[in-house]
Amino acid sequence: MIRILFDVYSLLVLAAVILSWTRVGPDNPIRKITDATVEPVLGPIRRVVPSIGGLDISPLILLLGLRLLRSLLLGGF
Repeated sequence: MIRILFDVYSLLVLAAVILSWTRVGPDNPIRKITDATVEPVLGPIRRVVPSIGGLDISPLILLLGLRLLRSLLLGGF
């Protein structure tokens, strides 16, 4: 069950990244859901890790952190 939660959250992070590349407005229901679930975690990462050449790498760091945490808790990768 925990493995599924990690996978679903990772998919939400990827969806938020893809939506940030498109012209989907902030009032879109899918964007509201992804922002509400992902931004509380990405915000602190963004404050610590600066963007590189205008590229926000906080989602990448979050995804790597999720993989590491999942590996530590559940074993395997």
